[in-house]
Amino acid sequence: MRVAVIFDNFGPYHIARLTAASSLMTVLGVEVAGSSQDYAWVRPAGDRPFEQVTLFPDGRSAQATPFDLAQKIAATLDAFQPDIVAIPGWHDRAALAALLWVDSKPDTVRIIVMSESNRDDGQRSFHKEFVKRHIVGLCSAGLVGGTRAARYLEGLGMAPDQIALGYDVVDNGYFAAHAAAARSNAAAIRSRLNLPDDYFLSSCRFIPKKNLPFLIDAYAAFRASRQGDAWPLVLMGDGEMRPALEAQVAALGLGDMVRFPGFVQYESLPAYYGLARAFVLASTVEQWGLVVNEAMASGLPVLVSNHCGCAADLVVDGQNGFTFDPNDQADLVRGFGAVADHAAALGAASAALIAPWSPDRFANSLAALAQVALAAPPPRASAIARLTLRWLAR
Repeated sequence: MRVAVIFDNFGPYHIARLTAASSLMTVLGVEVAGSSQDYAWVRPAGDRPFEQVTLFPDGRSAQATPFDLAQKIAATLDAFQPDIVAIPGWHDRAALAALLWVDSKPDTVRIIVMSESNRDDGQRSFHKEFVKRHIVGLCSAGLVGGTRAARYLEGLGMAPDQIALGYDVVDNGYFAAHAAAARSNAAAIRSRLNLPDDYFLSSCRFIPKKNLPFLIDAYAAFRASRQGDAWPLVLMGDGEMRPALEAQVAALGLGDMVRFPGFVQYESLPAYYGLARAFVLASTVEQWGLVVNEAMASGLPVLVSNHCGCAADLVVDGQNGFTFDPNDQADLVRGFGAVADHAAALGAASAALIAPWSPDRFANSLAALAQVALAAPPPRASAIARLTLRWLAR
């Protein structure tokens, strides 16, 4: 089976997924642009077991015109001749270009939509949902992040037996092994990275929806409740809000108790996870939250906002961590205390719970959905669907 999988830019997570999928299918990884809109990833070196095409090696996808993007998608898919095209969502321009290409072909190619969207991650309106229903109607199956995303896709008209979980996974083995290696050489690595002996860790872009001012305030309240006897907080990442966050830390008198190591590349991430005692993600909007996968694979207990898509599938309250309301400071303060008091047992449960959420799950789900898609009658695009698709892709 020949499967083309489209992503905007290949980060380490995408490479791990495509590598696993290539053990089951002939895979073409279609990377729209050579650099990411959001992440300063350094491209991992080495050969890959799947074929890869980068449409715009020297730019970002937003810099491409719709015409150029459609032309390159069409030429790439014409050359590969896939049985299945897996697209990233229903509003991405490359996804729309691929849908147009499939619609122009005989009834031999199917679309699988990959999605982590859920009903509560943004404002919904009748006309937008109407458009989405028509786009989703052109797809034969859906590979989703978790149960919330599955329910949303069902609400857009896709049958439950056309949907599988496993889109949002990371290389669990990589994080487990390298976190353990960091712990075995903890003193030297802590000294090199300027990390405290024990700490809470968060990792995200410094943008409003990540809710970092709330997290810092809640951490300050937790420290006060413990008369200052609390692990420091390490905020890994960078972005537009960093100066304001540093000023907030100073105003609260937290000093070196909150540290900002900056953006950390993939090869260094496991050391930060491995030397931490617990992980926290406080987002008010988060379709999934792959950093939670990383933390759990590294053996950490997790505190996760109940607005994060992954919370419903990865966090079992009291077993591997706790969920909390990202608008309720007292709720998070309680979570800090509960995790700090039972970190070892919670962390061991995290490692066990995340085990099924590996790149193999992505590969197996994609392969199973491909069989479902090819066995079903091809979707019939209505006149409204075709007009909508061409309008969106223009």
